[in-house]
Amino acid sequence: MFSMLADDNKANASIDVGKINNLVYEKRLLIKGPKIAVIGGGTGLSTMLRGIKHYTSNITAIVTVADDGGGSGVLREELGMLPPGDIRNCILALADTEPLMQELLQYRFTDGILKGQNFGNLFLAAMNGISSSFEEAVKRTSDVLAVTGQVLPVTLANVKLFAELENGVVIEGESKIPDREPYESVPIKRVFIEPSGVQPLKEALTAIDEADAIVLGPGSLYTSIIPNLLVDDIGEHIRESNALKIYVANIMTQPGETDGYSVCDHIDAINRHCKSKIVDYVIVNNGKIPKLLYSKYVEDGASEVEIGKDAILHRGIKVIEDNLVYIFKKNLVRHDSKKLARIIMKLILDNKLSNDRKRMLEAYYLSERLKQEARG
Repeated sequence: MFSMLADDNKANASIDVGKINNLVYEKRLLIKGPKIAVIGGGTGLSTMLRGIKHYTSNITAIVTVADDGGGSGVLREELGMLPPGDIRNCILALADTEPLMQELLQYRFTDGILKGQNFGNLFLAAMNGISSSFEEAVKRTSDVLAVTGQVLPVTLANVKLFAELENGVVIEGESKIPDREPYESVPIKRVFIEPSGVQPLKEALTAIDEADAIVLGPGSLYTSIIPNLLVDDIGEHIRESNALKIYVANIMTQPGETDGYSVCDHIDAINRHCKSKIVDYVIVNNGKIPKLLYSKYVEDGASEVEIGKDAILHRGIKVIEDNLVYIFKKNLVRHDSKKLARIIMKLILDNKLSNDRKRMLEAYYLSERLKQEARG
């Protein structure tokens, strides 16, 4: 009997050793992964992060803090803290947590005084209350949830977003920009933040300076991506960085923000606010959306973003096309995070690692991971 128990223990030990070896190998792959700085906010950014974290642990998500709507807006107003919503989504996308914990932190109260509030936002608010700064609160929350990489607010300043329309009217507040009756049909000329001259986190600038790739989007053009570029030094450091600069184009236009926009219109708006051309590659969707779902988007005033490949190439920007459509919860169009991550990693492998003898080991690990993912 004792012999049988010993044999069982050996078997279990063997299984555990196998698991440990796999974990060690996985960790080695991630540590050797390329450095990537992603810039934006909203659900688009968090969707992309879920794919990228399987290739590298050297990720920095630089997130907008201009949100003033919903539960985040309430906490911002009541507690005087920076809006936690977009940061929460990015933390959860990079977290190593059980499904139940993910579900808990995304839970939104439906009744009572907390109606409309998200538990993850409240968690961040509580962490902010016991921390010396919002930056520290984000770092401590990331530690608790075993986040891959780091999530950073682009600035610690309490900024407000404004939009100047083509008719000269100025809309105040991020949440009011896409829903701006009676001016919903008037295009946006530019967006700006107040106060001006706010400083970015030093860690954000370092991540941009050291990155192999800087990825903008996907996400709301004027309320998630561009607000980051309006913070002092962010645009300048992107321009001067030797990283690949990649823009992930939205699949659908956003009513009130990008009505009728092509991919080039998105890129031109980014360059205009950066006062320079900063995009090397653009990743676009060429997949089809199911007719019934597409008709619902059309009813809400959205349409597919027109690619216009020739116009993009004329601007000196390389185009990567693929079917990136992913249907989320049967009624939402999202980017396929796995495909998107593979495209980004292949660009980095081909353009930054493969021809650098000092980084042959990194190139090998990434190449092996891409082959592994391709095999399914």
